[in-house]
Amino acid sequence: MQRPRPLAKSRAQWCQEIPVLQAVSAAIPSYFQPPATAPCSTQFLNNCPIATTVIDDAAARLERFRPFLAAAFPETKADAGLIESATIELPRAQAALCKQLDFSVPGRLLLKADHTLPIAGSVKARGGIHEVLAVAEKLAIENGILKPDQNTSALHSPEARNFFATKQIAVGSTGNLGISIGIIGAALGFQVTVHMAAAAKEWKKTLLRRHGVTVVEYQGDYGEAVVSGRAEAAQNPHCHFVDDENSLALFAGYAVAAQRLQRQLRDMNIVVDADHPLFVYLPCGVGGAPGGITFGLKEVFGDDVICIFAEPTHSPCMLLGLATGLHDKISVEDFGLDNLTAADGLAVGRASGLVGQAIGPLVSGVFTSEDERLYALLTLLADTENIRMEPSALAGLTCLAHPETKTFLQQFSKRNLATSTHLIWGTGGALVPQQEMDKYYQQGKNLLNDATRVKKLFPSATILSR
Repeated sequence: MQRPRPLAKSRAQWCQEIPVLQAVSAAIPSYFQPPATAPCSTQFLNNCPIATTVIDDAAARLERFRPFLAAAFPETKADAGLIESATIELPRAQAALCKQLDFSVPGRLLLKADHTLPIAGSVKARGGIHEVLAVAEKLAIENGILKPDQNTSALHSPEARNFFATKQIAVGSTGNLGISIGIIGAALGFQVTVHMAAAAKEWKKTLLRRHGVTVVEYQGDYGEAVVSGRAEAAQNPHCHFVDDENSLALFAGYAVAAQRLQRQLRDMNIVVDADHPLFVYLPCGVGGAPGGITFGLKEVFGDDVICIFAEPTHSPCMLLGLATGLHDKISVEDFGLDNLTAADGLAVGRASGLVGQAIGPLVSGVFTSEDERLYALLTLLADTENIRMEPSALAGLTCLAHPETKTFLQQFSKRNLATSTHLIWGTGGALVPQQEMDKYYQQGKNLLNDATRVKKLFPSATILSR
């Protein structure tokens, strides 16, 4: 756990100034609507410190590397090295939310199935793989291993691997980013070190070690792992540190998802405009993935997309950063929270300053939910749609089954809600061992079979039969 820094105002002063922080500091499920939401996304992006050209640059790089990815990872060969997930309708889950939990979701409910992304099995495949490929491309061209216009499958060779074996890549992670960096880095031949926070699941460490990755374990949280990894990498001129808190390459890799989602929605005949708004619900840890995706979505859809972040009640770092305007200068520990959650990918005590300051005004709201709600919805999604994800990936869905959901939706016209689309971003789960996934499912099943717990989590619920 990181030691809290002195604040300009006391916790009590902040709670008096921003009343919702009283509930947040007590780990009570909450909803916060940033007062500084940009009235015009296009105008904001034109003046944003991050240029939207980074999205096209990242998209072009991922396109160039499709031959390498197809050669190095057989699971991507059928799609010629494309790393992408499907967008799926959830009619049965939508009906269950309404019938069993009394949460009426207007319009259509979709899932962006990033939990099935090839190679890394999580949204981190987008940003993590892009950054490592950017590093590899630069090094290979500078050292004559790859010509600027050469087919990237040339990097799937003994010569290239021997060259990359002299270089190192490091990252601090709660799990999924480490898996993404570790697997792609090892495939290229890099020596990879992942600095793992205490919240990281044991199976994720085991998976990385099977790929030849060095795992350094910490008793502290994500912040400690990042700080230590960053400091160690700084001592080695041959080591590139993937900095989840400050990386533009990660951010850009995530942002590419929006262009691809736009094409998928068109193929599904789903219109996104002022009369057909798109609501996107994004699990948030340090903020890199949801921040990059939001940046991309706003570049593509402008004010017709509403981006909502979802965090655990014990780790609401982005909410605190946006509410106070302190971003990475404030931590959940400053508000007496322990940063302990079953949503290991979201167990972050201090948000990215880069993300908060760059795209904060593009975020329409932040929900926080307790772990039990994640487990209950994990089981509901498995039972209704036969889709299984890890707990942190359900954070987005909690926004539609939350005490503040109706309050949030009331700010939009009934006409627009009737024609709206609600998209949950599923962030991880494909690589979870079956035994581990069965435990998650059973925890949710036990909750849904406990009438007292169901009524506490979902006060209007129709109690499920056993």
